[in-house]
Amino acid sequence: MKYLITGANGQLGREWVRYLSLLDDEIIATTSEQLDITDLNSVRKVITEVNPDFVINCAAYTKVDLAESDFDEAMRVNRDGVKHLITACEDSNSTLVHFSTDYVFSGSEEDRETYPGGYPEDAKTDPINRYGYSKRAGEIELEKSTMDWLLIRVSWLCGSQGSNFVKTMLRLGREHGEVSVVEDQTGSPSYTFDVVEKTHQLLMKNLNGIYHISSGGEVSWADFAEAIFSERGQNTTLHRITTAQFKTITKRPSFSLLNKDKLEQNGIHALEWDIGLKRLMMEIKGNESN
Repeated sequence: MKYLITGANGQLGREWVRYLSLLDDEIIATTSEQLDITDLNSVRKVITEVNPDFVINCAAYTKVDLAESDFDEAMRVNRDGVKHLITACEDSNSTLVHFSTDYVFSGSEEDRETYPGGYPEDAKTDPINRYGYSKRAGEIELEKSTMDWLLIRVSWLCGSQGSNFVKTMLRLGREHGEVSVVEDQTGSPSYTFDVVEKTHQLLMKNLNGIYHISSGGEVSWADFAEAIFSERGQNTTLHRITTAQFKTITKRPSFSLLNKDKLEQNGIHALEWDIGLKRLMMEIKGNESN
């Protein structure tokens, strides 16, 4: 199999490169600088030349707060970029794998009551910020296409590469000895190694459509932070605060749990969030010692 990876310099793209390099497959990894998905001509040229079986799109605009003021750029990447990839993949008969987010849902308390086991793939989308809106716009482009595609929604993405909540907590804890974390927003982390492994399993099963990949169980950001410090043995004071006390530019969903029943129905079992954290912390520790 031949894979073309876009956004290979991000935390998810780097995980794909690491995972596929262990398999007997051909990998063409392009950073966002090497392949700008907002440039249709460049996208067509590269995909035509490579002619991959799978295009793994890890290129995305992910600056949640900045998207409020930089909305046009967020749409250029998260909607138009996806549209360009679809056009080129249709021409080359490649399967497109695209990643989206829990932010396409409202995360309301009403939804928490409606979906106590998490949002299923076919739940009504209703983003409450511009980042979520831009990601949903990319999903719509996929849903309109007639090609083979796989859309993976993740939440609270974190891995050993790049920046994320886990690494930020460890850094802030070391630098300040205390952190404040909201306790009234809940969900479940998606670990990059788990997302890549499970997405690859879906591809090998020739499955298409929308799937949710995150960990089993539900946890608040504050409880997640506490588990991070405990796992590291790091003596950091944790202040539990409410969303109202934590001032941010962007409104964030209070309920971000994704339902994984569709995965289970296809023989792919969710990794419990605390078990996944142990593996991630080992990977981070290994990177720090190298």
